[in-house]
Amino acid sequence: MKVPALPVVVASMLLMLAQNTQSVIIKYDGLQVKLESVKKLDELLEQSGDSSSENNDHLLLCSNVHLLPRELGPVCERPDAADTFKALRTIAYDDCEICVNVACTGCN
Repeated sequence: MKVPALPVVVASMLLMLAQNTQSVIIKYDGLQVKLESVKKLDELLEQSGDSSSENNDHLLLCSNVHLLPRELGPVCERPDAADTFKALRTIAYDDCEICVNVACTGCN
């Protein structure tokens, strides 16, 4: 019995689309930010090549707010912007914080 190719292709495309629409959300201090946005934040910092301290990263980012993902723009208006950016970056690379590792305790 031969399986028609069109339904298989359509099913595959739907599965890929479903995977792309599910994104990890990082919740921190009243913010809800997509993991992809925080990874873009890291890319921007790497591209800048700025060798200043991590505490001044927010000055670089907020002076170029048009380069930031839209959902990170409001962070620049916060008095604790440097700490918030640092926390988001830390959480983004901690598998237990974003609950992607089954072995972590306390993940819901």
